[in-house]
Amino acid sequence: MSNQPPADVVVVMIPFVAHGHLNQLLHLSRLISAYNIPVHFITTTTHLHQLRSRLHQYSNAALPNNNNINFHQLPTPTFTSPPPNPSNRFPTHLQPAFESTIHLRHPIADLVASISTTARRVAVIHDVLMSYTVQDVKTIPNAETYIFNPLSACDAFWRKWELKGRPFPMDPDVLNLLPSEDGTLSPEFTEFMIFQYPHVGFHVGELFDSSRVIEGEYIKYLEREEFNDKKKIWAMGPFSLADKLVVTVLGNRHNCLQWLDLQPPNSVIYVSFGTTTTFSDRQFKELAAGLERSQQRFIWVVRSSDMGDVSGDEAKMSDLPVGFEERVEGRGLVVRGWAPQVEILEHVGTGGFMSHCGWNSTMESILAGVPIATWPMHSDQPRNAFLITDVLRVGLVVSDWEHRDDLVSSLVVEDVIRRLIDSSEGERVRKKAVELAEAVRRSVSEGGECRKEADSFVSYINRE
Repeated sequence: MSNQPPADVVVVMIPFVAHGHLNQLLHLSRLISAYNIPVHFITTTTHLHQLRSRLHQYSNAALPNNNNINFHQLPTPTFTSPPPNPSNRFPTHLQPAFESTIHLRHPIADLVASISTTARRVAVIHDVLMSYTVQDVKTIPNAETYIFNPLSACDAFWRKWELKGRPFPMDPDVLNLLPSEDGTLSPEFTEFMIFQYPHVGFHVGELFDSSRVIEGEYIKYLEREEFNDKKKIWAMGPFSLADKLVVTVLGNRHNCLQWLDLQPPNSVIYVSFGTTTTFSDRQFKELAAGLERSQQRFIWVVRSSDMGDVSGDEAKMSDLPVGFEERVEGRGLVVRGWAPQVEILEHVGTGGFMSHCGWNSTMESILAGVPIATWPMHSDQPRNAFLITDVLRVGLVVSDWEHRDDLVSSLVVEDVIRRLIDSSEGERVRKKAVELAEAVRRSVSEGGECRKEADSFVSYINRE
């Protein structure tokens, strides 16, 4: 660190090693660096490689070390990831990768201590699932920690409300609609979360990749004394939208965007289930049949679930039904592997998104003004689906959580796609989605909610 120029305030980012979590804090790194604050992004060698390979389309200045964003890669012990298991909705095959982060405690402490010698203050922003690894930061005199919550404020509130014994009453009608937590996490991951708990509470405040425009009610709940022990909360999102002020997109357009150029406005449903979903062969074929039967235009991203050792993209993907691509040629497009999701959602031809309702995907769809056909798989996704369909009313249900173990038939898939793309009901939710997107985009302009939150956070870490 001796070659680094002295700085007044430095930010250190410590993401969790799931791609969605990494992606969120990369966006936040760019946002904070735009305030002329040096950022140090610390992750494993394996996952930095994954991040770089997936974000190659961005400006080269955003990824290598430079004056404002410095990437640090730390080794972890070798681990073996089992193959994804379609019978487990939660990605249990990633558990060895998750547990490998425990070994980062001392390397992170040493690195933050070294960084602290070059600054008046070090603000360490860490994923809540990395709380164990940052426990020694509190011994560094000029360092302070901030928890990053990678989930929706909606999911965070309801989990805390239950955990604290329902400290105040909530609308019983809402409770009747709220999906249960049952089955959202694996027992092993629940233990991993509990392992983090003793090291939570030393933080100055908490950050959300959300907006008061989207989740204002839930953010206000989280600010109540019963929940945060007078900790500060900043809802600075959507990080990805604010990040657009910083990132320059380079490179050739993906062929699916060229195909979209030829389609009528709002006529295509985009189908993608993120980086951790594994369907059974039977469910995969029902989905394919539903897309075919719908007679609607579609882009379907077919990819294997991520592996902890980042070999997932090379793993065997499910086989499409014989002749499927030939039968849907011209109307449907299958994309294997990675796809430019943000660009697809923002394209005028896209009229709907069939999604697992991961928080990154949810926010990206909201920002694009695209309604969502909800099919949650695990974690915060059932509560995100509830937020989409029952609170914001910008989506339709494909599969509800209480019937999560039922096969979703091709008839259901067909029906939801038709309703979303080609019905007055679909037009109504699309109109609400567009109105919400416009409100969120206004929030990042001067004087908007998002801009105020970011300015407030930067002002706080710069305090004397």
